[in-house]
Amino acid sequence: MPRPLGELEDAVMTRVWQWNRPVTVREVLEDLQQERSIAYTTVMTVMDNLHQKGWVRREAEGRAYRYTAVSTRAAYSAALMNEAWSTSDNPAAALVAFFGMMSSEQREALRDAVRIVQHDDDDEAEAEAEGDSGERRPEPGR
Repeated sequence: MPRPLGELEDAVMTRVWQWNRPVTVREVLEDLQQERSIAYTTVMTVMDNLHQKGWVRREAEGRAYRYTAVSTRAAYSAALMNEAWSTSDNPAAALVAFFGMMSSEQREALRDAVRIVQHDDDDEAEAEAEGDSGERRPEPGR
């Protein structure tokens, strides 16, 4: 389970996820500097830490690195939600409270997600049923 990102780690990863391409420290720095005063070495350290923690992979390009996200922001968010839910002493109550905090748009997104998962489960069950549809393999020696 991923540990929640720190504030600066999240700011860096947000850019890496949004741009969805290999990025340099310089690119991230220039974008961050539109919001705050920050040093190149600080961004470089954060990106190195993110690499060591497994959030990004990097490839050398000349004297610099290009960093790419290892997974999506959606996967990160899902892992955080799963961790929070699984550590609850009453998971059902936690879900009810969480759903109660959702906007109508978020609840609709949840309904859509449940439909997708149920459809995937139905497809999987159908495939398993077809595999057990009475087709028999010939017994050895017959």
